Amino acid sequence: MKIAIASDHAAVDLKAELREWLIDEGHEVADLGPDNADSVDYPDYGYKLASVVADGTAERGVALCGSGIGISIAINRNPACRSALVSEPLSAELARSHNDANIIAMGARLVGPEMAKACLSAFLSTDFLGDRHQRRVDKLSNPQL
Repeated sequence: MKIAIASDHAAVDLKAELREWLIDEGHEVADLGPDNADSVDYPDYGYKLASVVADGTAERGVALCGSGIGISIAINRNPACRSALVSEPLSAELARSHNDANIIAMGARLVGPEMAKACLSAFLSTDFLGDRHQRRVDKLSNPQL
């Protein structure tokens, strides 16, 4: 799977570890930055990640910041993106199966590397159930439905 990953300065170390883990798992990974822990603005990286998922360059996205909250808010401004903030595997699974989330967000200050990998594994291995969930997901991008 083609996966894009981005973070802010607070999550650059977790991003690097997850990037290597994803590659080891056989995925193609586009690292959208940043490359070091110098202070950056998380919305810039959230918008960049949202753009490559929305245009289909990446099938899924991984968004990381200190809490995961700010970057997920930025991503969800793009109507083609459904970023789910998770901290354990069941939420990651439900985000995919019920909400067709295409981006997973996590907080580096809240989730350690092993839990982040468990969340990513659940996220990437779960299919969207469709059916009754589809009309609800459609309303996320089009409130007039």
